[in-house]
Amino acid sequence: MNILKELKVSVIVTLILLIICTGIYPVFVFGAGQLFCPQKANGSLVLDKEGKPIASTLIGQAFNGDKYFNPRPSAAGQGYDATSSGGSNLGPTSKALHDNVQQRIADYRKSNSLSDSQLVPADAVEASASGLDPHISIKNALIQLPRVAKLRNMNEDDLKKLVNQYTDGRDFGILGEPGVNIVKLNLALDGKYK
Repeated sequence: MNILKELKVSVIVTLILLIICTGIYPVFVFGAGQLFCPQKANGSLVLDKEGKPIASTLIGQAFNGDKYFNPRPSAAGQGYDATSSGGSNLGPTSKALHDNVQQRIADYRKSNSLSDSQLVPADAVEASASGLDPHISIKNALIQLPRVAKLRNMNEDDLKKLVNQYTDGRDFGILGEPGVNIVKLNLALDGKYK
């Protein structure tokens, strides 16, 4: 008799938790997201003129050509693949990691007309942990700025204002470093984002 009573209580508690955890809570979180931050809750999508999504400002993407600011390298799948998010898992003693970084340093210096002695920002040659980071450091953006300005026939001061416009501050004002959202910046350069 005692076992049946315990079983009944267990079933009732399980059903109550099922309703709360798979019904009430998800609806509450969805509603709060739509009410307080609908753009972010819906993926921070950037739409083209026909209303089709072309990017998310939360996920980096590769931009081809020297007229764009280069994003951070990605180890996610074939690059910025959200279904394969993750780092390369190569450790500090890995020859493959060392060779990749050295090649990226050489490419970065060549692309941005830097001498062999000029330091290269780490975020220009090392992938983020997720492989999806849409931000680069301000220093990285400022090194790339003269190249992009020249190829787009832009005044460097005007381009610097655009870089500042798409620079996100520290989280909560104290966490992390400010970063330039490359997706927003490059799409703005093409006139696809305001």
